[in-house]
Amino acid sequence: MSNLQNQALLQLELPGVKKIRSGKVREIFDLGNRLLFVASDRISAFDVIMPNGIPRKGEVLTQISYFWFAQTGGFQPNHLLSRPGEPLPKELQPFADKIGPRYMIVKKSKPLAIECIVRGYLAGSGWKEYQKSQTVCGIKLPPGLKESSELPEPLFTPSTKAETGHDENISFEQAKKIVGDKIAEQAKAASIKVYNHARDYARKRGIIIADTKFEFGLDDQHGLILIDEVLTPDSSRFWPADQYAPGKGQPSFDKQFVRDYLETLDWDKTPPAPKLPDDVVAKTTAKYLEAYERLTGKKL
Repeated sequence: MSNLQNQALLQLELPGVKKIRSGKVREIFDLGNRLLFVASDRISAFDVIMPNGIPRKGEVLTQISYFWFAQTGGFQPNHLLSRPGEPLPKELQPFADKIGPRYMIVKKSKPLAIECIVRGYLAGSGWKEYQKSQTVCGIKLPPGLKESSELPEPLFTPSTKAETGHDENISFEQAKKIVGDKIAEQAKAASIKVYNHARDYARKRGIIIADTKFEFGLDDQHGLILIDEVLTPDSSRFWPADQYAPGKGQPSFDKQFVRDYLETLDWDKTPPAPKLPDDVVAKTTAKYLEAYERLTGKKL
């Protein structure tokens, strides 16, 4: 195994600390009345986890989330309890080298059973649907839009949460049936507000946030809080503003090198996934780091 592959954190156990979930990227541990989130360097494409990871990716996801939680915390409560760089709680100090800049300590909450997606530009499945019916998730749009066009206003397009495979787009009316009218309205308003703030900020930093996926939960007072990761290259489509040209797909700050490489292979997009070559891994690490540096103005 190359040195580059050795640097990626793919699996994590913390002896004496109970793990309650292992997601596509995050490991979640129970700290009693709080949770510990640790972002690994795992990467998935086409809903399949790759056998090797992207070094430092987990750091980037965690630190970008910290950045946005700080940016938006004044108007949108969130689940964050820890701050970047502060000392670890005593029971976690033996693992400091492993979890370092990858961890967040957060409030426990009851996650909503919907994903909250905001689309500001016409891309991905939205573009495919628009070409067929001039709609995105059933919402009628003006004629004449191109691939990657900015939408007249951001759209809230919720989806179901699938434990495996793809989430499915649903209408706002269906979202109301799942979480209730009041919570659905609150989640929609919060999603648009956070997206608009982030979009305007990122644009000044040379990044277009084309769309993003938020997760919300209810705290112990039944208040709506922003949870999970927020506005990262994994949960959002980030495009370099200086290369933006509507009428085609855009370069991006996330898994593009991984996806492009996989598309050249004779692979049917089902497990097991092929191993990623070192140059694809190195380029992808560099893209994630560049996204962090552009947004925050700091090096990680």
